[in-house]
Amino acid sequence: QVQLVESGGGLVQAGGSLRLSCAASGRTFSTDAMGWFRQAPGKEREFVVAIRWSGGSPYYAESVKGRFTISRDNSKNTVYLQMNSLKPEDTAVYYCASGSHLATSDEEYNYWAQGTQVTVSS
Repeated sequence: QVQLVESGGGLVQAGGSLRLSCAASGRTFSTDAMGWFRQAPGKEREFVVAIRWSGGSPYYAESVKGRFTISRDNSKNTVYLQMNSLKPEDTAVYYCASGSHLATSDEEYNYWAQGTQVTVSS
């Protein structure tokens, strides 16, 4: 019902920046929240940040606060994740997700993109 396509991952040195994008299509009217999650090798998927299409302040995980910024472009049905001051600990597959309400648990989101690899070298 909703399709999400990510792009923008890659390899970057510590201290560098990347911007991820997530384009939504299909029945986007059924969702009001977009979230970013990440999963490092051998670890569980963890929450990064989420935002409502309808407004309000984004909610960031403490580990990325001050370094990552989420934004959206309603005309393009696209959400972005600007990642600055990247650290090796940020290395993971990053996923965007869509749901009916803002939440920090991945179980609260209904639709998921394919994921994009972000690798930060030391």
